[in-house]
Amino acid sequence: MATSESGDGSHNPAFDPDLDTPANPDHEFAEFGAGCFWGVELAFQRVVGVVKTEVGYSQGHTPDPTYKLVCTGSTNHVEVVRVQFDPKVCPYSNLLDLFWSRHDPTTLNRQRGDVGVQYRSGIYYYNETQARLAQESKEAEQLKQKNKIVTEILPAKRFYRAEEYHQQYLEKGGGQGLSQSAEKGCTDPIRCYG
Repeated sequence: MATSESGDGSHNPAFDPDLDTPANPDHEFAEFGAGCFWGVELAFQRVVGVVKTEVGYSQGHTPDPTYKLVCTGSTNHVEVVRVQFDPKVCPYSNLLDLFWSRHDPTTLNRQRGDVGVQYRSGIYYYNETQARLAQESKEAEQLKQKNKIVTEILPAKRFYRAEEYHQQYLEKGGGQGLSQSAEKGCTDPIRCYG
């Protein structure tokens, strides 16, 4: 089991819990890994009650990773979306429903053409209520799947914000300059492109 100490006794901040808190005390964080973070982020941006989204890296062992380093697979980080939401408007269960609908939770370390540990499926919780709801939702989702779900459910670790060009990437137009709507309630298909 990973600890906050490396073999030589020095502290590794990458293993620390994510102690960031929303500026508004009535809001919560949630964090998900479901393949490439661009499309996942746009899906969460569209949810009523989601106040803010950020993409980044978590669950790895290298402090301050870069996208290039994460893509080597050597850091064990996941591409995650950290969602700030108002639970009075958007229950955590709504976020879980979207998470399951956005990817194939039965494929290990891959989503369609994206292959590597950074594309693994994960729910990273901030409190015991989120942990319980995540586990219950996984069990319910398993009943709908033919294959075994490989989604990991773990406490949220240190969140390393991805480079600025990754933030709201598809809303800003992606690599092709074709911006997609992040409007609340939008149901347009999400096209993921580099």
